[in-house]
Amino acid sequence: MTLKQIKALQHKVGTTPDGWWGPKSIAACQAHLTRLMPKDNPWPNPDQASMRAFYGAPDDNSQIIRLEPPSWLRLYNTDKPVKNIWVHKKCAASLERALRAAYKRKPDWVRRFFGCHVDRKMRGGSLDSTHAYGAATDLAATTNRNRWHWPIKADMPLEVMEEFAKEGWLPAGAFWGRDAMHFQATR
Repeated sequence: MTLKQIKALQHKVGTTPDGWWGPKSIAACQAHLTRLMPKDNPWPNPDQASMRAFYGAPDDNSQIIRLEPPSWLRLYNTDKPVKNIWVHKKCAASLERALRAAYKRKPDWVRRFFGCHVDRKMRGGSLDSTHAYGAATDLAATTNRNRWHWPIKADMPLEVMEEFAKEGWLPAGAFWGRDAMHFQATR
């Protein structure tokens, strides 16, 4: 993001718009998004035991359902249209609402859909990914890579994060400082 965009972001989250994204800006952004989350957040904690208790075993694909994007919601993975979204049945309606709301605000970022359910471990680790549970999705991966610091290098708009936060989904970029493409249905 540019200096001007970072200052606008700081203003929106209620901190001094000085263009320096440090601890105060991070805390203000996280507080802003947390205030948007449901009071009784329906999702589990992000630890393996809580996710397994809530979603079931990550290799139990009987819990994964096909969500067909509405025709007006034109999603693309690179240049190919997305016809199916495979997601845990407990997340499907929430994901559809988040995508719909985010698409209305920032369609160019939501259109760049990079998937949801993938049977895999966390990158560089041995624990199951939230993608393995069908409880995570990635958007605009080419400009929001895993190791790119948000909002300095990654460009995921706060408006997209806000819509996912309203559904209780954790926007990784704001809470981890990286992996801004990633949203997961955990607290």
